[in-house]
Amino acid sequence: MLSVRLDRVFALCYRYFLVLSRSSFRVMDIVFWPVMDLLVWGFVSSYFAKSGGVMSPAVSFLVGGIIFFNVLYRAQQSISVSFLEDLWSRNLLSIFVSPITVAEFVSATYAVGVAQSVMVTIIMSLMASLLYAFDIFSMSWYLIPLFVNLLVMGWWLGLGTTGFILRYGYQAEALAWAVPFLLQPVSAVFYPVAVLPTALQAVAWLLPSTYVFEGMRNILQGGSDSTSTMYLIKASVFNLFYWTGTVLFFGKMLSRARERGSLAKIVV
Repeated sequence: MLSVRLDRVFALCYRYFLVLSRSSFRVMDIVFWPVMDLLVWGFVSSYFAKSGGVMSPAVSFLVGGIIFFNVLYRAQQSISVSFLEDLWSRNLLSIFVSPITVAEFVSATYAVGVAQSVMVTIIMSLMASLLYAFDIFSMSWYLIPLFVNLLVMGWWLGLGTTGFILRYGYQAEALAWAVPFLLQPVSAVFYPVAVLPTALQAVAWLLPSTYVFEGMRNILQGGSDSTSTMYLIKASVFNLFYWTGTVLFFGKMLSRARERGSLAKIVV
């Protein structure tokens, strides 16, 4: 069922907010690790820059990469971890026997992902500005499509991960944390694609995140607008393709779980 009622989506979002507000450990997981990444790698890059080991633009590349990768990671986590929390609390069946549709459930996790990503981006951007003189707004209007493309990629990654959990049960739950980091080395987050071996370069150019991070570096070093725009267009096309595929995959896995009764088995 594809219809979406906003009041139900809002109710689910409010529920997730209450769950987070009552768990200091979950809040720490959302905020603490991104901040630690920024502090550690930001200071490391500053040290190399001051010692002459790295050109100063590399500091901006690294700090920008950390901030934007967390956008992708938080968007993915909001879907897959929210689903797992409903499994752990045995609340998933209660959701799906209610009038709430799958589209409303997924839409709520999307909205939670947006909220988490925006919050983490604001915190990290303020810290980057104070500690490393990194101005995220120097990317001008490009900031929005860069953010949105990573957000959408996080959405379809989370949906795909959830589909595998529906298919294989608890043994696949490690994917909820592992998938973004499995793609990180070939996404050119901290370095150009040219650094990768030739075989991995071919894989890298199949990922929307690669175009986003290459575009980010091109923008920060004052490259041509046409090149940056082309990177963003390619990222959008790949995101649309993969998002469509994961929606179909998730729908198939959910239907299969319902038909075989495996959804109830996972919960119980």
